[in-house]
Amino acid sequence: MSRLYTIGEMLIDFIPLQTGRPLHEVTSFKRAPGGAPANVAAAAAKYGSPSYLLTKLGQDAFGDYLLQELQNAGVNAEHVRRTDEAGTGLAFVSLKENGERDFSFYRNPSADLLLREDEIDPAWFAPGDILHFGSVDLVDSPMKTAHRKAIRAAKTAGGIVSFDPNVRLPLWRSADDCRRAILEFLPAAHLIKISDEELEFVTGISDTETAILSLMRGDVQAVVYTRGADGAELYTRSGRYAAPGFPVKALDTTGAGDAFVGGLLHRLLELNADPDRLSALLDRHHADILLFANASGALTTTGSGAISALPDRGAIESLIAGRSSAV
Repeated sequence: MSRLYTIGEMLIDFIPLQTGRPLHEVTSFKRAPGGAPANVAAAAAKYGSPSYLLTKLGQDAFGDYLLQELQNAGVNAEHVRRTDEAGTGLAFVSLKENGERDFSFYRNPSADLLLREDEIDPAWFAPGDILHFGSVDLVDSPMKTAHRKAIRAAKTAGGIVSFDPNVRLPLWRSADDCRRAILEFLPAAHLIKISDEELEFVTGISDTETAILSLMRGDVQAVVYTRGADGAELYTRSGRYAAPGFPVKALDTTGAGDAFVGGLLHRLLELNADPDRLSALLDRHHADILLFANASGALTTTGSGAISALPDRGAIESLIAGRSSAV
């Protein structure tokens, strides 16, 4: 089976023990492993895909904790580097009553931003592998150049490149800097996942369909547009498909989008996707792929944290079967 590589941040999410309060009123937290690339890798690993994270952690207690949690989640950590030049990244989260989040990040810089391009080995990648990344670590740093090298290497090897902008404006000097970085890297991906909260910001277009179609440039073959509890839509160069969400009682939406992506990429790996067949494969298997990804994301909101709340494959299949039997 081909492998999933994710590149970018892994950090500590400090989850509040009180909900419905703004961050400045929260008095106690519990720690949980987080960072979108790590969450995606953990989800795919939990569902059975060989998964690797490319990142750098601090030579500190938080880095020790994250490395252990990554390995406990089934992710191969052999390419995770350590450094004493910066500490491991931290994110403090507050939760509204509906499970939505507010973030405060501590990294100036954090260890992940110090991963260098010479620490990326093109020999890691093989045909049919998937490389996934987000925008959080595309700020000007050694990590940004490491992304460029990893993307080139994955594509040269015959792999698929997946991109989730995952906009986190507090981490950027300005919204324009964030948007420019996303638009620079977007054409290099074969597959884009973008949420309803991010689409207009990234494209500058208010009409949803026009905005989505504007992303179909460069090497982009497909766009997955997620709408939270309302499900997701898939746009390929030849089709448009929709799948409803699953009604669940959301406790914490942290990591739900990453669980969605992890489920989607896991199914693509199971289907032996490659860049030449990606669009046709998505056209053929869209219903199964979107159902699995939607169920993965929905069930993750019923727990607390990201990696710690990931469902197992049996729970996903049970949720999907329950919908099928109700139809």
